Amino acid sequence: MASQAVSSGPTPAAPGGGVQLPPTAEQLQTAFDHGIWYLLSLWPALHVACQNGWGGPDSNEKKDWFAGAVSDLFAQRPETDFEDLVVFLLQVVQDEFDLNVEDDTEEEVARSILVLKKRLFEDGDVSALRELEQRWKNRGQMKTDVQVEDREIEGDEDEWNGFEDEDVDMQDAVPNLASQPKKEKPQPEVDDDGFTKVVGRRNR
Repeated sequence: MASQAVSSGPTPAAPGGGVQLPPTAEQLQTAFDHGIWYLLSLWPALHVACQNGWGGPDSNEKKDWFAGAVSDLFAQRPETDFEDLVVFLLQVVQDEFDLNVEDDTEEEVARSILVLKKRLFEDGDVSALRELEQRWKNRGQMKTDVQVEDREIEGDEDEWNGFEDEDVDMQDAVPNLASQPKKEKPQPEVDDDGFTKVVGRRNR
């Protein structure tokens, strides 16, 4: 994907008195790939699917591929907007993880991916990635209940959170792989107790 020019402004001094250069297009793309992986890893519904192997024995590897597929989506279709991304996320989790998400958390994931994209490629703000990495490292401190249809379990899963101001090092990038076709978004379903359901089906 051809990255956009980073914003101009005062260039911070690097340690030792040198001038710190703005991030290169390659560094920004790598940061975007990393950030997508963190955002998918922090998605409670997808975490439950991977933890329970709903995508098969290679569910975690599929999550890595998923992150690459999202990155490729923007590379191949730079005009991808919020609605396109939401449908794409739902289609992949349905096809690859046998998961029907009905709590609208896919919208938070899509919104955060677009915020990450803007901060990196328009603002040149690599701290966006560091915030996500810190959130991922702190995931064990966060709790949320995930309702799974016909299974009556409550998962101590990762709570969805957006960006916060933290500063840590980058992790390894996930691979870039081909994206999938899109499907229509299913409608949410609320049970008698008021829970919005996350429907998980066993692997085909």
